[in-house]
Amino acid sequence: MGPESASHRNALDASTSPYLRQHAGNPVHWQEWGPDAMAEARRRDVPILLSIGYAACHWCHVMAHESFEDEATAAVMNRDFVCIKVDREERPDIDAVYMNATVAMTGQGGWPMTAFLAPSGDPFYCGTYFPSTARGGMPSFVQIMAAVTEAWTQRRAEIDAMGAKVREHLQANTAALPLADAAIDDRLLAHAVTTTLDDEDTVSGGFGGAPKFPPSTLLEGLIRASERTGDRTALDAVQRTCSAMARGGIYDQLAGGFARYAVDNEWVVPHFEKMLYDNAQLLRVYAHLARRTSDPLALRITEETIGFLRRDLQVAGGFASSLDADTSGVEGLTYVWSPHELTRVLGDDDGRWAAEIFGVTTAGTFEHGTSTLRLLRDPDDPVRFASVRDRLLSARGARPQPARDDKVVTGWNALVVTALVEAGAALGRPDWVELGAWCARVLMDNHIVDGRLHRSSLGGVVGRPMAALDDHAALVTALLALHQATGELSWRDEAFTLLDNTIERFADPAEPGTWFDAAGDGLITRPRDPVDGATPAGASLLAEALLIASALAPFGPATRYAELLDQTLARAVVLLAKVPRSAGHWLAVAWARWSGPLQIAVAQGVDSSGALAAQARRLAPGGTIIVAGKRDSLPLLDGRGPVDGADAAYVCRGTVCGLPVTDGDALAQQLE
Repeated sequence: MGPESASHRNALDASTSPYLRQHAGNPVHWQEWGPDAMAEARRRDVPILLSIGYAACHWCHVMAHESFEDEATAAVMNRDFVCIKVDREERPDIDAVYMNATVAMTGQGGWPMTAFLAPSGDPFYCGTYFPSTARGGMPSFVQIMAAVTEAWTQRRAEIDAMGAKVREHLQANTAALPLADAAIDDRLLAHAVTTTLDDEDTVSGGFGGAPKFPPSTLLEGLIRASERTGDRTALDAVQRTCSAMARGGIYDQLAGGFARYAVDNEWVVPHFEKMLYDNAQLLRVYAHLARRTSDPLALRITEETIGFLRRDLQVAGGFASSLDADTSGVEGLTYVWSPHELTRVLGDDDGRWAAEIFGVTTAGTFEHGTSTLRLLRDPDDPVRFASVRDRLLSARGARPQPARDDKVVTGWNALVVTALVEAGAALGRPDWVELGAWCARVLMDNHIVDGRLHRSSLGGVVGRPMAALDDHAALVTALLALHQATGELSWRDEAFTLLDNTIERFADPAEPGTWFDAAGDGLITRPRDPVDGATPAGASLLAEALLIASALAPFGPATRYAELLDQTLARAVVLLAKVPRSAGHWLAVAWARWSGPLQIAVAQGVDSSGALAAQARRLAPGGTIIVAGKRDSLPLLDGRGPVDGADAAYVCRGTVCGLPVTDGDALAQQLE
């Protein structure tokens, strides 16, 4: 085994990832992923110790405190391995490859992820969190490293064979989804909805049991199903889940914003990290629910979620990635309350009233007699309620606060842009559209370098990792949403350029309609996962972008985008048929495609008030392509103008169009 290089040191201090910078002070000689680290492992003839996590991860912090900050443990790591630290949010491609390896080897996955690799990148032993001392039948981290080193030096042939076997398994698992014999039609979509609703928890909301994650993409798909069929069953399920989450501890009752998930079945106790991608997707859902139902709770959550994004996550370069699960190493420290603390801040009367409203008891719902805040009933005195919330939030502001990961991730910010623009357009809030436009502009200015889109930035400095498929696709949709809401052609043109680049970089020519998730440079396999998870799959996001582009582009490109869309959706049939709960975004796009897609072009006169266009955006189902402008100013307005001087709406389903209408009632009838 080659000696450790004496010149080496921890190399994370210049990283654009706050998570990696958190480990810059470790005695471990961490390096970032790249060819230099691989070359060093080959030169020294030692394995790579790959540790993957993210800034808001509780157990990542625990393992860091226990092991990576310990001099003796770090000495073993530095002596026997080349140590690489990866932020899974910055490099989802690396995370995808080695998470699949971890699940294959252990039957489960999670973060922190700990993988031991040959210098070729082949994994031969994987796990998640390892304690600093052996306990509960789990060996210590040092014991694991000793066993790996012994195997590396004494049984290399076994390790090589294991690595080759895992590589073969990973490559097989990234095969394309098969083309289905069946087409996407109303029967398949109805089956997906019915199967999903069979898993609904009709008492507590959500689907399945604890831990409960917000089913964001699924909720959007169900809203679209209800809008297109007129059946309220799916919409009722959405309302039950949205109400339960909004009233639960998973939602910040004082400041707005949703936590990552609830550990229990009733949404009482959250895992306290707040992720940008969750709040972006839930903003879209609650805004669409508010537009569809005029539900005051949905509208309030929409407004408060945008307030949370502005106040707590907006940075100069966009929106930050997350707020930590811990505060000063303690989960929930910032957020939980006891009855005594309520009365100390609010006084006896308001304190007792707040405890009843928010479900704060002496026994507590969390730890040490503290409770998360829930909204057990709607307050009978809104003015008093607002005063109580303001005073509690002010008092909470004096507590220690969770750390924030200021990394600006392209795809997650693009999800925010789409949600802001759609919410603003549908609910008559141009300031929300303007906020979305600001975010999109800084992304385009900062994250595109020499014609290539990058994954993230920090403090205005763009990171080295290239953007993944989901970054590209989500940003295309965001730009096209802005074009529809503002009429500005620059957003559309930038979207088409980016979409064409996306198709070129991520398509699999051997399997039309399938898409790689990443460029795959330097990886043992090129990841490709079409299943919707915490965020939509890159392929389902691309399907959405292709759907919208096929309606907005000139004839030639539009035909190409439509063909690619149908090829892509054909690959999703198996998901919608067999695992619809893991295909929520596919469901949303498929409903929009099956119904046309629905397009509304509002031809405006010189003195247009914009009222008919505003009504179209309020009335139209989610996924409808809506443009407004002068005659012949856009492909959808070619040959279409006002009627008798009045603004006119032209409603089309696919290639079939109705007669123009000039008032909201007639438009509503056509949309029915």
